[in-house]
Amino acid sequence: MSVAPSSDGIDATLAAALKPYLETGHLLIAVSGGPDSTALMHAAARFGPAHPVQVATVDHRLRTEGAAEAQNVGITARALGLRHHILTWDGDKPSRGIQAAARQARYTLLAECAGRIGADTILTGHTADDQAETVLMRLLAGSGPGGLAGMRRERDLAPGMRLARPFLDIPKADLVAYCAAHGLVSTRDPSNVDERFARARLRRLMPALAAEGLSPERLRRLAARMARDEDALRDAASAAFTALRMTADAVVLDARTLAALPDAILLRVVGLALHEAGGGGAVRLERLERLVFEDLQPALAAGASMRRTLRGILVDLKAGGVLSFLTAPARRSPS
Repeated sequence: MSVAPSSDGIDATLAAALKPYLETGHLLIAVSGGPDSTALMHAAARFGPAHPVQVATVDHRLRTEGAAEAQNVGITARALGLRHHILTWDGDKPSRGIQAAARQARYTLLAECAGRIGADTILTGHTADDQAETVLMRLLAGSGPGGLAGMRRERDLAPGMRLARPFLDIPKADLVAYCAAHGLVSTRDPSNVDERFARARLRRLMPALAAEGLSPERLRRLAARMARDEDALRDAASAAFTALRMTADAVVLDARTLAALPDAILLRVVGLALHEAGGGGAVRLERLERLVFEDLQPALAAGASMRRTLRGILVDLKAGGVLSFLTAPARRSPS
């Protein structure tokens, strides 16, 4: 039977996790009012930040209680000596994919706020439990190594601005215990148990999966392994892309050398080329695989030409061995 860490032990764990950010970053902390982000805000205020810390709460305007919850976060933040911002997601909401849309809106609003106040780092309270759930969701969605790597501890949101998750290795139970030990009041988002949402349904199944061996710890270990492998593959693909590029003025690759690359590197080189050429957004893995393995590879093997369009980019393989990525011409409207 596991033994819960002492209050002093939890304090030390949180202090160690926050130390790199408190010492160097100009921080904006995203606080929903739940126990994870409430513990993050309180600990950041306690453990001596080198620069003033500010707090932001996003009211997605999806629940009537959201406005009051944001106000309550502000009361707690000001009691800790922290400036608080309420950010609202206004406008029409989609009828489908609401959680994904809300997540995108949240990060956009947080990045805009950070830019206004001069923060270079946004901290969120994601925990080890969140990481395990994310990996499981991506496993069920058929993700490759990049998706199975889960959430990264840090990622760029904009030039000069990063998103960081200092508590990504810390169980949620520790943060709940921290709140209890320090008398912090937190809220519970009802969507966390609303089984209309996949994450809530999977959360309910986690104990049964753990009993069969698919424990949160194993899911987190899988994420760490996939992150390690994905980073190596990404670096190899980046080096190959640079070596194969034939001109700095356009995205044109030496297709003959490209054909000799291992599948995993080839896939990523084409993904890099699409991005470099201006393909908007992330390319779905299935579509990228179809382009590379069903269209491009056979054409390369046969020494044939090929033209395909993906994410607004025309992928044009000449029989002479030149592969170019160009903005696709606009489609003609029917007359």
